Amino acid sequence: MAEEDNNPQETAATGESTEPQGPQFALQRLYLKDSSFESPKSPTIFQAQWTPKINFDIKTRNTKIGDDVYEVVLVLTAEAQIEEETAFVAEVHNAGIFTVKEFDDTNLEHILATVCPSILFPYSRETIDSLVVRGSFPPLNLSPINFEALYAQQKQAAEQQAAGGEAPAPENVQ
Repeated sequence: MAEEDNNPQETAATGESTEPQGPQFALQRLYLKDSSFESPKSPTIFQAQWTPKINFDIKTRNTKIGDDVYEVVLVLTAEAQIEEETAFVAEVHNAGIFTVKEFDDTNLEHILATVCPSILFPYSRETIDSLVVRGSFPPLNLSPINFEALYAQQKQAAEQQAAGGEAPAPENVQ
């Protein structure tokens, strides 16, 4: 039976690289960057029939914070209205630090706009739901989001705008 050589000192002595080769993607850290909850019409809003209109907004942004290291922030905002009165507004900024190494610019942009927010979304969704429940409202279970489709819509709108045509207004995610 052959033995494997797992001694890094011997590998270094032979000149072989112990670094993985090719593109690399890794999550370093997830964290809550900011959150807020407002219920401006409480306690009177609790006396109304609970038939809310829910408005939902999603934004992402990314910042390069080091060589091949990026912070991606997913911002979710949920607002419930009853008869034109705001029942609550919940906003969450969840962030992650990601290593994205040796990808071309197109793939880097795609990863930062789709893969990273997809990783952050379940945490953001849970935080929004927790804030809403702590505000004494029924749970708010947000549906999964297809970040690939959102990215494709944004790219198409940017292409249309660049071509001189009017881009359709992006749809709110419900």
